[in-house]
Amino acid sequence: GRQLPEGRRATLASALELEGTVLREGRLTQFVANNLERRIRLSGAPRGEPQAGGGASSIPAIDPGALQDVVALAGQVAAQVDDLLRNVHCGLQALTALSVGCIQTYRDGVESLGEAADLSIRAMYALVARCEELDRAMQPVPALAKRIRDMKGTLERLEGLCK
Repeated sequence: GRQLPEGRRATLASALELEGTVLREGRLTQFVANNLERRIRLSGAPRGEPQAGGGASSIPAIDPGALQDVVALAGQVAAQVDDLLRNVHCGLQALTALSVGCIQTYRDGVESLGEAADLSIRAMYALVARCEELDRAMQPVPALAKRIRDMKGTLERLEGLCK
């Protein structure tokens, strides 16, 4: 094997490599035992019975009570995960409904704004058209004003003669 800075660590890694596969990623070391299934079966056998492989197992016997506790805890965790997922699902549905409502409100606002802008543009064109009509109707006014001033001047002269 490889020489590691710590002698004990190198010895442990070498021993593990004989019993299975050792993978190292940075400070993380993973170990997968050879014949893991057989080792688990052997660890569950009572101490007095001969083991199928004939060799002594380095894995201690598994306590059935501990296994039952693990199974019970796993059931509780599964129930809690189910509750969590239900709550997340309900929360997501509420958020989705709220988002849909906001989008519909936004869409309605945009439609109303479009209609209001269209009506405003039409009203502006109508106002411009009326102003043009008024301008055309007012074209004779300057000539009429000149005639009125002329008449006023003539009346003032006539008054001056009459006095």
